[in-house]
Amino acid sequence: MPEVDLDFPRQWVEFADPADPEQIFRCDLTWLLSSWTCIFGSGCKGILADRPDDGCCTHGAHFSDKADEKRVRRFAKALTADEWQFRSEGLKGGTTELEDGKKKTRVYDGACIFLNRPGFAAGQGCALHLHALNIGLHPLETKPDVCWQLPVRRSYDRVTRTDDTEVLITSIGEYDRRGWGAGGHDLDWYCSGATEAHVGRDPVYVSYGPELVELMGQPAYDVLVGLCEDATGSRLAIHPADPPA
Repeated sequence: MPEVDLDFPRQWVEFADPADPEQIFRCDLTWLLSSWTCIFGSGCKGILADRPDDGCCTHGAHFSDKADEKRVRRFAKALTADEWQFRSEGLKGGTTELEDGKKKTRVYDGACIFLNRPGFAAGQGCALHLHALNIGLHPLETKPDVCWQLPVRRSYDRVTRTDDTEVLITSIGEYDRRGWGAGGHDLDWYCSGATEAHVGRDPVYVSYGPELVELMGQPAYDVLVGLCEDATGSRLAIHPADPPA
């Protein structure tokens, strides 16, 4: 089936961060209660029609900051030849490049240099992800920030209220095509709005628990869990890519 339209009713909830009263979380319950799950290697069509095995790794990953880049470089040095198909090329030619003046992971042979292609002995997928599993870490500790966050989107908006108090509105929602900017129009397929990917056994707020804790902090995530549980039986706006009840 085709991807659902980008504009549809959504159910949002707002609450103060227990760890910081000057921060308000605004969370998309329609997305967080959806049945989306990553289907890389199990039906993912990839973002480009002529490279279906790449998933969303074709263009490489932009680093969020220098700390992100430094962390990925450190783990790249720890990868073994059994974990990383292009280790020799990465060590020789580097793992990063500039695009429009911004650092990102290097594209090699048509996709991110860390992407192991079909036929590799350890299987296809991200070498950094594989390394995390091999050494007992969560992949969010080894992969670029944008990679482990997708398709959850965190955005910020500084707001001055009518009483002149200022708060930070931190939104947690779906990283849909628009999150890619103008380039989102060029994606042949994208998972967050595709019915094929809404087949998870657990809702996003559960399956992406570690990622949400990293993005929000444990106290705020605990509040979110309670709100999601309360809303499960009385959802006002179900994600249209979810299967019928």
